[in-house]
Amino acid sequence: MEILVLGVVVLFIIVATVKFKMHPIFSLTIAAIASGFLLGITPKDIMSTMAEGFGNTLSGIGLVIAFGTVIGIYLEKTGSTQVLANSILKVIGLKRSPLALNLAGFVISIPVYCDSGYIILSSLNKAISKKTGIPALVFAIALATGLYSAHVFVPPTPGPLAAAAILDADLGMVLIFGLVVAIPVSISGYFWARFIGKSLQEDLTAQDDVEETEEVLSSVKPFQAFLPLLVPIILIAMKSVVDYPTHPLGEGLAFSIFNFLGSPIIALLIGVFFAFALGGKVPAEDKKGWVPEAFKQAGAIVLITGAGGAFGAILRTMDIASIINLESSTGIGGLLIAFVISAVLKTAQGSSTVAIITTSAIIAPLLETFGLVSITDKALAVLAIGAGAMTVSHINDSYFWVVSQFSNMKVKTALRGHTLGTLVQGTVGILMVLLLYAIV
Repeated sequence: MEILVLGVVVLFIIVATVKFKMHPIFSLTIAAIASGFLLGITPKDIMSTMAEGFGNTLSGIGLVIAFGTVIGIYLEKTGSTQVLANSILKVIGLKRSPLALNLAGFVISIPVYCDSGYIILSSLNKAISKKTGIPALVFAIALATGLYSAHVFVPPTPGPLAAAAILDADLGMVLIFGLVVAIPVSISGYFWARFIGKSLQEDLTAQDDVEETEEVLSSVKPFQAFLPLLVPIILIAMKSVVDYPTHPLGEGLAFSIFNFLGSPIIALLIGVFFAFALGGKVPAEDKKGWVPEAFKQAGAIVLITGAGGAFGAILRTMDIASIINLESSTGIGGLLIAFVISAVLKTAQGSSTVAIITTSAIIAPLLETFGLVSITDKALAVLAIGAGAMTVSHINDSYFWVVSQFSNMKVKTALRGHTLGTLVQGTVGILMVLLLYAIV
């Protein structure tokens, strides 16, 4: 009965999202309530369990999501995303410009949603293609796959943040391992772009004017553009280092300082102030709406994450492990199961964030059964779910249409170039996670 309930509510989430276009906040909340009733939980206990799950999930990451979104908006509005891309292009060189765009996309998508990042940077594809003679679609796929990599692996992107909260994983460890996994995943997208891009045919349309992009690049210095990203990442990573059981920096002043500054809320707040500095020369009237716009974006993600936490709290009342006989599953088996569930949900309903949150809610009660109980194990479980959540992006994913439309790709071309590219990336991602599990 319980496994039937699980199957029915997951199917409901998929159908409600895909067919009836129901917002994930409603589909997850309805799924949680329905699960409670079908499992025989009293109405009072359903409400209290959902409230507890909602609150516990958001207690550590609500402000982190909000602050991360503010950083993303400031990077976008001030043209700093283009500064970052240009800086990486200069370092890597014009000959390897597809790799430069791929890595630029990777860096930019840590705080900026991949859809927005692609829209902002897509004009660079055509501009650099003109200079190098490399087909524009090579740049398009390289950029798209680079943006997609950090989106599912590296906090403060909402998906990994939510999964870390639901699975009670250390955010710093997720960040460190996320970077280790995401960089090869991003580069695999670059190699796929070089392999497939030259054989694809693009629709011939008028080239976009890139003068505005070049003008924006002079307004922000590269080191200023990198600070809102690098400072929080370094601080959060240092907190994980000082908190490691062996205490490599001791337990004195350095421990106290990094333990405080590296807490995600404080680290992202510091990043916000560096982001504010990017808008120093922008008239106050022009930027007064930036923070409210960021909070509007963050609000939806926060509510989806909380609804996922409420759904997960109801599922934790089920003994899923014994129901589906997973007692003999190993850590590797558990990571593969998490990957497959996430991939099925992603492919079925299109949203990586919804796939991550839903899968995390399903997997959370199973971590002990899988033997995934250590600080590193939980972080790798988050990343296995992330790898599944990028497998694959196709016609039910808004990002698929952003990439295809802004790159002048026909649907068939986008399926061959972008969709198969995300399949390659998801496969590389789970292989990297399994490799890390074997090593650490």
